[in-house]
Amino acid sequence: MPADLDVDAILADPESRIIVCCGAGGVGKTTTAAAVALRAAERHGRRTVVLTIDPAKRLAQSLGLSELDNTPRQVKGIDTEATGGELHAMMLDMKRTFDDVVLTHTDPQRAQEIFANPFYAAMSSTFAGTQEYMAMEKLGQLRARDEWDLIVVDTPPSRSALDFLDAPARLARFLDGKMLRLLLAPAKAGGKSVFSLVTASFGMFSRVVQKVIGAQLLTDLSGFVAALDSMFGGFRQRAEQTYRILQAKETSFLLVAAPEPDAIREAAYFAQRLRDDRMPLAGLVLNRMHAPDADGLSAADSLAAAEALDASGESPATADALRIHAALTEQAAREQRVAARFTDAFPTVPTVVVMAQPADVHDVDGLRSIGDALA
Repeated sequence: MPADLDVDAILADPESRIIVCCGAGGVGKTTTAAAVALRAAERHGRRTVVLTIDPAKRLAQSLGLSELDNTPRQVKGIDTEATGGELHAMMLDMKRTFDDVVLTHTDPQRAQEIFANPFYAAMSSTFAGTQEYMAMEKLGQLRARDEWDLIVVDTPPSRSALDFLDAPARLARFLDGKMLRLLLAPAKAGGKSVFSLVTASFGMFSRVVQKVIGAQLLTDLSGFVAALDSMFGGFRQRAEQTYRILQAKETSFLLVAAPEPDAIREAAYFAQRLRDDRMPLAGLVLNRMHAPDADGLSAADSLAAAEALDASGESPATADALRIHAALTEQAAREQRVAARFTDAFPTVPTVVVMAQPADVHDVDGLRSIGDALA
């Protein structure tokens, strides 16, 4: 059997600075992240910020906030008088984060040129992979400010979270690509036309590209790459620094899964990836588990007793209760079998079980209950 996951030990450790909650969609990952952050502030007196990359509004609602944006907002009405902790929450705004990076690392005139470029407007809002890279930027910014005792990150569903881990390597491949170097050629040669600075064979290729995507888009792309040329080294360096932080002892990854085949499969896939990348996997949160109150009464015995009561015509309410118990017992056994697919494959990963709640968690009291269960 896996060891018990001691979440309080992670939260109490002053050297623990980052917790990344990851898992499939719909398993309670956002709620878990919020509960962990709340417990860190209330029970352990830590100045905590929770960052969600998921655009759903569940985190804001559960913390009693009307909305979240790219700036940390302090959560009021929590019990930190005895410990002195604080809780802040924020949601990644991909475009604003990209804008902030441009403003920080270029002069005002160059920044305005970048903002005015149509290709930048598209890339900073919708380009595939930009969200994950900007999440790395935001995490790096929060950590570099050294303002927080603990940063809790709520990632998108796990395959997207893998994109989060892959962002530095993808960026490096993009920066080192032959096409990018060709597009940078005009800027490095004094602004001449891209077509006059390369070989005739590329000139022929560029005319084909021009017909396919249009001359204006190619011009916008070339201008965008040229404007960002001075920033590319900084992009890569910061991404690699954040990646190293994610591998450090100060970081803990919490996998969150429900006892469902798809969620457990995703958790196993992610656990293997973390192991391969030498990322510190702290443990698995098995969420929304069920267990019968009367452990000594089997499903078969319950159904037999219910049939006997039906035959005698006595106590139909008791017969219904026995059938409900039988169904719950069978569900719990099924969930244990599904969860074992992970625990058998990763027997050294500590695990904590959180029982299914009677209602959706939508406020701070509900988050405290989850935090108690995690501990």
